[in-house]
Amino acid sequence: MYDAVLVRYGEVGLKGANKWVFESILLENIRIALQGLKNVTVVKRSGRILVQTNGGPNEVLTRLARVFGIVSISPVIIVNSEMEEVMTACSALVGFLRGKIKTFKVETRRAHKAFPYTSPEISRIVGGYLLRRYPALQVDVHAPDVTIYIELRAGETYVFFDVIPGPGGLPVGASGKGLLLLSGGLDSPVAGWMAMKRGIKLSAIHFHSFPFTSERSRQKVIDLGKVLAWYNQGITLHVVNFTPIQETIMARCPEKYRVTILRRMMFRIAEEIAAGQRIQCLITGDSVGQVASQTLESMSVIGSAIRMLLLRPLAGLDKTEIVEIAKKIRTYRISILPYEDCCSMFVPKHPATKPKLDIIVEAESKVDWEPLLREAIETVETLDIDATWLP
Repeated sequence: MYDAVLVRYGEVGLKGANKWVFESILLENIRIALQGLKNVTVVKRSGRILVQTNGGPNEVLTRLARVFGIVSISPVIIVNSEMEEVMTACSALVGFLRGKIKTFKVETRRAHKAFPYTSPEISRIVGGYLLRRYPALQVDVHAPDVTIYIELRAGETYVFFDVIPGPGGLPVGASGKGLLLLSGGLDSPVAGWMAMKRGIKLSAIHFHSFPFTSERSRQKVIDLGKVLAWYNQGITLHVVNFTPIQETIMARCPEKYRVTILRRMMFRIAEEIAAGQRIQCLITGDSVGQVASQTLESMSVIGSAIRMLLLRPLAGLDKTEIVEIAKKIRTYRISILPYEDCCSMFVPKHPATKPKLDIIVEAESKVDWEPLLREAIETVETLDIDATWLP
């Protein structure tokens, strides 16, 4: 029944002189998302993108629902901008819904200003026609069971009833590149998703401490990377062997400062890897006050280890909000699998919640970290994870 999927975008259309750049990135991301599907064509219309499906749109809808920059999508019937064809298309939609609805309304948006009828007139004419065709139905303009939408343009008209929300935001890649510190927990995948929503193209880095953490823990992070890859058109995951550094921290650093120093070493490694790939920022899953390393004092001291821009998208969210997003983006079930990450394995009983920078610097000065950091960077394992489009 449907001819195409109509794609609407919001913020992308508000970018002034740079609007064409954002639209081009969105178009390319849509084409990447639809790779492998047969008989699919992506074309741009004024203020809209049209994905011509030439068949069932279900797989197209599933993939487009994960493309940032898209506000909503609708499967549409396309007809010539003539009243008779418009009424026939609307009748086909109502016939499809017959038995499921008792009331309806018609809503028209007329972009073709030379058309002989106004938007309200078109709605009244089509509504009257539908009442005659389906006398058991009634019009309800306030709370209808379904709204039949007519988007009338100069060359063609789109008729539809379903408006499916998209993820919104900006197209991935429109705001530069970021490196996500990806643990196996709930927070960091959500932080990555929120960064992508603001147009940041993600890579990820994970710190693995075999044999203290298992191979299942490593696979868990890869599985989280696969989910993020759905939204990111693929993702590069760097896996760092962190065991020698972690053992040194355990042996040589004061117990209550271990997590602070551990996080500073992670940031230094991540910064160097990011700089080598022209990545502009690091991204973490920190939420203010959630754990000892996420007090303002701790975050300040940890962040001072690097000069690169550091983003914390979850700073103002509580755990309940983070869990809700994790469930929505399908990382929750993976994140709660009971495999330890390298941080949770070495948390002291009484970690410092308000560390002083001078004390931390003094503690770090007792160890020559450079060979350890260099070894971690030079032995990093890099995985390229494709965007496998799962239902």
